[in-house]
Amino acid sequence: MPSSRRSIRLSCVFCALLAGALALILSGDWLSVVRAQDVAVEEAPPQTSTKLPAGHPGYSFRREHDLNGIGKFYLGREIAHVMGFAGVDWLERDNREQEERLTLLVESLKLKPGMAVADIGAGSGVLTLMMASEVGQTGTVFAVDIQQEMLDRLSDKLNNLNVKNVKLVLGTAMSPELEPDTLDLAIMVDVYHEFEFPWEMLRKLSSAIKPGGRVAFVEYRKEDPRVPIKLVHKMTEKQVRREAERPEFGLTWKETIGVLPRQHIVVFERNVKQPQ
Repeated sequence: MPSSRRSIRLSCVFCALLAGALALILSGDWLSVVRAQDVAVEEAPPQTSTKLPAGHPGYSFRREHDLNGIGKFYLGREIAHVMGFAGVDWLERDNREQEERLTLLVESLKLKPGMAVADIGAGSGVLTLMMASEVGQTGTVFAVDIQQEMLDRLSDKLNNLNVKNVKLVLGTAMSPELEPDTLDLAIMVDVYHEFEFPWEMLRKLSSAIKPGGRVAFVEYRKEDPRVPIKLVHKMTEKQVRREAERPEFGLTWKETIGVLPRQHIVVFERNVKQPQ
């Protein structure tokens, strides 16, 4: 085929493609394609199955978000990145008592000998050991974490201190792996806002609480701009209650304790009659 004819044919193909693209732009259909892709990203389900459990409010995803968050949102709140094992020194920093008053926190929980309590997101076990002393040898503290490295570090502490009333539990992103109706109290100190699946975790956790037992959220106060913590690592009392008081959890707000310098302790009680 002569080169001139080949050039003419290629030019016609190019013109046809250009004309089609121009028609698509003028019709506005290309905007529909782009917008459909954006919506798919924002509304993608968090699980492999598109069928969510009854009562599940769903999650949303955003391309533009706080760099300290994971881009996943729950009831309007962005979920924060999990602090990994590399941050264990921050958990054990010398001035933590001064900044967070953990002694006062434990006193506020009104623990008694013989209680079964859970430290959810126990980390290296600073609070776990304090509570173990309060519940005594007749009580039990379940130290739950999703990072085996944290539990290994805590295990070494327990062996060195000869502490026998702590049980280590490797949880998952969706469950604390605790038996139903076994706990008098579960406490989450600066960890709930990092749960990748807060609805699933709280549903499992609430079922592990005995009727009349308590769940305590300890979170940095987002209401107070003076608290020197990144925004996605803070929560307002209103947001905590919005997430915890969903009917499927069977939790009722009991009190908010405001004795700590930077955090609030928001306490809920499990209803005697659980929702079906």
